Amino acid sequence: MSEPQILKLMSNDNVEIPVDKDVACRSILIKNMMDDIGEQALTEAIPIPNVNEAVLNKVIEWCVHHKNDPTQTNDDDADSRKKTTDIDEWDQKFMQVDQEMLFEIILAANYLDIKALLDVGCKTVANMIKGKSPEEIRKTFNIQNDFTPEEEDQIRRENEWAEDR
Repeated sequence: MSEPQILKLMSNDNVEIPVDKDVACRSILIKNMMDDIGEQALTEAIPIPNVNEAVLNKVIEWCVHHKNDPTQTNDDDADSRKKTTDIDEWDQKFMQVDQEMLFEIILAANYLDIKALLDVGCKTVANMIKGKSPEEIRKTFNIQNDFTPEEEDQIRRENEWAEDR
């Protein structure tokens, strides 16, 4: 078996993070960069301008755990798994971070094009709001209610069909 190839990723706060090439290629963005620049990617740090060190380390941790998972294809969008908010136990524990880190992971997964991680992050947020009233959701995410009571009443009337399903 050959020696693993190590890439260096450069976070936006100028920290170089070594990572196994196979792990880094869970990111479609990095995989495409590798295809474009070839061997140069093994000698120079690849800049990841939208992600800081702490978030990049979390994303790499997830990629290491999932490095042997089959890669998703666009056909997987029809997969029934997408219609559920079930998350496996390891991913649930991984996503037990503060809200700021959770949202940073989601943004990084989107930027780096790691669809499976983006799905887990979005399902985590969906589970956080599932079954909650608008007031509870506002409190959870520290959102200011900028509707007047009249506007809120009108919205409730217009959306009665969605209640109590």
